Amino acid sequence: MTRAAGVVLIALALTAALALRCAHLDVRPMHHDEANQAIKFGNLLERGEYRYDFHDHHGPTLYYLTLPSAWLGGRHTLASLDEVALRRVPVAFGLATILLLPLLSPGIGRAAAAVAAILMAVSPAMVFYSRMFIQEALLTCFTLAFVIAIGRIATGGGFRWWMLAGFSAGLAVATKETSVIVLPVAILAATIAWWSLGSARPPNAMTVGDWRRAVAASLAVASFVAVLFYSSFFSAPAGILEPLRGTRTYLVRGIDPVNHAHPWHYYLQLLSYTSSAGTRWSEGLVVALAVVGAVMAWLPARGSSGTSSGTQRFWGRYLACDVAITAMIFSAIPYKTPWNVLPFYVVAFALAGIGFTSLMNMTRSRAVRGLLAVALVLTSVQLGWQAWRAAVTFAADPRNPYVYAQTVPDAVRMATRILDLAARHPDGALMHVSVIAGPYEQWPLPWYLRTMSNVGYWTAPGDPLAMQAPVIVSSMEYTTALDVALGGRYESELFGLRPDVLMSLHVERGLSETK
Repeated sequence: MTRAAGVVLIALALTAALALRCAHLDVRPMHHDEANQAIKFGNLLERGEYRYDFHDHHGPTLYYLTLPSAWLGGRHTLASLDEVALRRVPVAFGLATILLLPLLSPGIGRAAAAVAAILMAVSPAMVFYSRMFIQEALLTCFTLAFVIAIGRIATGGGFRWWMLAGFSAGLAVATKETSVIVLPVAILAATIAWWSLGSARPPNAMTVGDWRRAVAASLAVASFVAVLFYSSFFSAPAGILEPLRGTRTYLVRGIDPVNHAHPWHYYLQLLSYTSSAGTRWSEGLVVALAVVGAVMAWLPARGSSGTSSGTQRFWGRYLACDVAITAMIFSAIPYKTPWNVLPFYVVAFALAGIGFTSLMNMTRSRAVRGLLAVALVLTSVQLGWQAWRAAVTFAADPRNPYVYAQTVPDAVRMATRILDLAARHPDGALMHVSVIAGPYEQWPLPWYLRTMSNVGYWTAPGDPLAMQAPVIVSSMEYTTALDVALGGRYESELFGLRPDVLMSLHVERGLSETK
């Protein structure tokens, strides 16, 4: 494939990616994880405050890298933010991840890199999680950058690849705790691929001294970047120790989860095929092509018609090992959420690109190659259609396999109802609102009520102050007790929060009757 053709295909992939990731960014209600991140970002935006919480929230890059977007949009307060302002940051990193793929061209070929870009652009999983204000889009981008850098180092890359490896590793560590899995696995995978080639290994002119200096410089860059973010740009030096305190938290959560426990094949099934109430979802083509790419990389050399160079074979084996090992580790961990598929799935696209070009190279027939190209186009269109359904049509629908503990639209209606009641109340936006529910049932209300400054949150009833509010939101487990305590002064309305989770809205009769 010529350079011009590769550029055209990458441009087409970016166009499709942009259209799918930016359309109707506000159509899906804020997930409680997004709302949690948004409130934490609001503290940074308004007061310049950030402290790593080793119990949750993950690393600081999402918050700090959202600041430029907010400032450019003239947003300086939490109340001025909206879903689009926040979600366009992961969108940008989703696009940046695709832009990294041409860096693989010297190793896997322009055609494979272009195919990988097209498939990634229209992948339902990649599209859906590039539209969520959580750490995954950033971690995915930094992971792929690190994988590419390690591969380029192993195949004779210069000092700049060591710097990219350090920079991306530092950003990954400052983004999410699962980086401690994906970064070492990339190095292990490269080592396995390198030694497996024997005399066919790609040349590397670096001396032992060069390696030592490069490793030291790369580690220094990684450490500096991680410390920079965790110390809040050196304003809180003690913050660099907080991630170490979180080690036990995430180890216990992963091995013995109270929630989110799924079988080992959860991720494989998610990508291969799922169906629910008449809807069907599959990214099986990407998985199948990745398997083809992995198999071809490990087959013995077959001469000029079928073999690739040592460098190409290294990349195929390296990517195959990285995907396989990372997938096995994540699958072995009982704690699973669907977005954790991304750290290994993002690398699988490059492997799928290798798989497709391998199929093309297996035949000299123009007719067969044409059929393969048409099949790729049709499948890409079908994937793009699924991505649109996932991102827009079924954005908050439980039938969507990428939806997980998603806030339902009824929760937005509840928040709108509270804001409407505040508009009728003499205190307006200063109206007192009490939320009495467990910590996980309070979200995403802090986001939707961010323009109201007099909202109190309690995890259980009992505080007399909570009972004095004209509007009280409670979880269903407290509804009976509250009805008794409040007497006949309030009317109750029920709203959904998440699938199978209801909330009760208690409204003073005088205020309720004004509707």
